[in-house]
This record gives sequence, C-alpha cells and structure tokens, in this order.
Amino acid sequence: MLLLVGLSAFAEQPAMVKVGPGVYRPIYPAAASQTELTLPGFLLDVTPVTNGALLAFVTAQPQWRRDRVKRVFADRGYLQHWEGPLKPGEADPDQPARFVSWFVARAYCAHRGARLPTEAEWELAAAADETELDARRTPAFRDRLLAWYAQPNPARLPKVGAGKPNAWGLHDLHGLLWEWVLDFGNTMISSDSRDGKDPSGRRFCGAGAANASEKDDYPSFMRIAFRSSLEGNYTIGNLGFRCARDLSGVTR
Repeated sequence: MLLLVGLSAFAEQPAMVKVGPGVYRPIYPAAASQTELTLPGFLLDVTPVTNGALLAFVTAQPQWRRDRVKRVFADRGYLQHWEGPLKPGEADPDQPARFVSWFVARAYCAHRGARLPTEAEWELAAAADETELDARRTPAFRDRLLAWYAQPNPARLPKVGAGKPNAWGLHDLHGLLWEWVLDFGNTMISSDSRDGKDPSGRRFCGAGAANASEKDDYPSFMRIAFRSSLEGNYTIGNLGFRCARDLSGVTR
C-alpha cells in the first residue's frame, strides 16, 4: 500500500510504503532471549532521499548548508560533489543524496516529521527480493548482493527508482548505495564480548562469526562490519539514507 506522507516544507510529498509487521532475526542477538524481534508496522520511503529533496532541506534549514554546518556534525567531505552550497551542479536532482552524515540525515528526516529507520526495521525491509518478503536464505538473492558489494562505485550513480521494487514495494535497498540507520553503531561484534568498538578484525571473522545466528549470511556480515566502522559525522560517496515513520497518527 503506497502512501504519500510529508510536510508543507516540501513541494512534493515523498512516497512511503507500509512495511511489516514482521519478525526480524538479528545476526547477533543482544541476548539469548532475543533471537527473534517482532516489529510493528512502520512507514519507509519508497526510494532513498534525492539531491533535489536534500537541496530543499538545506535551503529551508541553512544551518545544514555545506558552508555553514559545524564539523562535529559533518566532516569536510559533506556534499563535496555539489558545485556549491545551494547548487548541486552535475549532481542530478533524482540521484540519491550521498556524502551526507548521520546527523544531516537525522535532521532531514526530523524536518519531515519522520526519523531514520532502526537497523532492525531496515534489515526487515531489505530482506525481501521481488517476490519473497524474506529471501535471505535464497542463494540467488545472496549472490546478487555479494556481486554488488564486490563492484567498485560508478563515477555517476543512477537515478533512484529505476529498478524493480521488492515485495514490500521498496526500491534501491540494494544495488545503489549503502544507507544510514538510526542505531548504526549498536551491533558490535567482538571476539569475546559486546564491548564496543574493537580495532581488531577478529570481530568480523573467527570467534565473532561463531556467535552469529546465520553463519553463512555474508551480506549481513558485510553490512554490520560497514556500519560498525562509521562515526556520525562521516560522509561517504556510496552512503545515503531514507526516512521512516511510525504508523500511529498517520492520515491515510
């Protein structure tokens, strides 16, 4: 079911789709009793946030412009591919926004009356292929994700929404760019305990993998490793975001 949800600050209301309710099985359960998490239904943007939408945001909230943002909130790479603070230049309005920090992504979603999805919500939505809501154990789906992860980033990203939607009706959760989640640093993998960030690679192999619920789910391992390497002010050329929203109080 496709919904249009937004605030008057945006000329075009972003499309969102209902995801869930559903059961998410985390690769690394926080406790033995949490091998399955039942998630209520929520709304999620059909596509990643675009350059055009982000331009509207930084115009309305100038403290988030490239030339005005505080470095604690975004590093020097923030929107480096734009021609100017309010000029995307060759960055197409329909391409996904990238070189955007977690703080900027969170502020953008809040400006819309929304939020970033949690890791569990994002993973539930992204577990679907074009026909199944949970295709994580489907070899062809896993192979497709691993093939994308192995590819170098193209010099110019495609526009959002060009491919087929998944079974929830969502586009581009895979195959376009990585995406921020609200709790990106929560899943920490260690060789012996969940003790926060560990400079050793042992978290992502060997003893760390031995504690995983799905020991051959390599795409999930890669996403967790990537998220665990991030800081909130990082901006990366293949990292974007989309917004989520609770179902309560939504007018349909």
